[in-house]
Amino acid sequence: MGKTSVTTALLDWYDVHAREMPWRVMPSDRKAGVRPDPYFVWLSEVMLQQTTVAAVRAYHLKFTQLWPTVGDLAAAKDADVMAAWAGLGYYARARNLLKCARAVVSDHGGSFPQRYDVLITLPGIGPYTAAAISAIAFDEPSTVLDGNVERVMSRLYNDDTPLPGAKPVFMTYAEKHTSHSRPGDYAQAVMDLGATLCTPKNPACGICPLRDPCEGRIAGTQLELPKKTPKKPKPTRHGIAYIARRTDGAWLLETRPEKGLLGGMLGWPTTDWSDDPTPAPPIDADWTAINDPALHTFTHFHLVLSVQTVWLPKNAQPNRGHFVSEDEFTPTSLPTVMRKAHAIAAAATLRTV
Repeated sequence: MGKTSVTTALLDWYDVHAREMPWRVMPSDRKAGVRPDPYFVWLSEVMLQQTTVAAVRAYHLKFTQLWPTVGDLAAAKDADVMAAWAGLGYYARARNLLKCARAVVSDHGGSFPQRYDVLITLPGIGPYTAAAISAIAFDEPSTVLDGNVERVMSRLYNDDTPLPGAKPVFMTYAEKHTSHSRPGDYAQAVMDLGATLCTPKNPACGICPLRDPCEGRIAGTQLELPKKTPKKPKPTRHGIAYIARRTDGAWLLETRPEKGLLGGMLGWPTTDWSDDPTPAPPIDADWTAINDPALHTFTHFHLVLSVQTVWLPKNAQPNRGHFVSEDEFTPTSLPTVMRKAHAIAAAATLRTV
């Protein structure tokens, strides 16, 4: 099966089996002239980085209700956007989300550029995201290459070149099949195929539209592909979270530095996260250590976050952070690791003054 046959088979399958998503224009509507909202497409692609479709649906709906246009998002307060993002992880994406929205408004008149080479100059937009927006939102013939597409191509060509080094090879394969008449639908089709049929485990080869030309299926190697270069074990770091509450119910929180993990997010004052963190309580007080730590895994390391708690008098003067009243405090607006620490503190009996 040649290029045209692979592309046609995939598009025919997508016309019947496309998944419905809040940001997606279905193939029948697209053929009728309905165009995707570039803002919705961009927002979904940023959210979907390192996150599942199931997790993103509710967040996408929340963001588009709060900020219906890229101009609305650009005008939003940083703290509000970071709070709405809490739970999606990889908080640098949220910071770049605001930077990108503001660049679109200030540099492009509030409209997303169509071309890949311009999109990739925007904050937080890399090669994959630029290609996805260009193809899906504007039907530009850009080739997408995410994990799903890499898996499809490695199996289709039975190529055991290990990732990440194989990315240029798989891009060459993917470019061969990119549709020039329906690039937006094709980009979504090949990603849907990887997400629903050509899955990492137990691929549904029997009903796959690319079953016949798939060299991996023919060779019986599909379950072994794609190959990956072994990763180094993640190190474990340690830290201390200081959870203080005043007798009037207010909580002591601080905004983390813009640069670094959880940059710009609201959370508990903590020590550094390292092999041997230096204690750094935000106020000199009789802190109570809780034996149960908060455990969390980031991209590059595991974190063991010890929790210490204390009640403070109303006139307490911490050397960092600020108090948030009981009425204004919402644990769900905190990053996941900070919510874990709060849950541990809430389960313990805080020492009274």
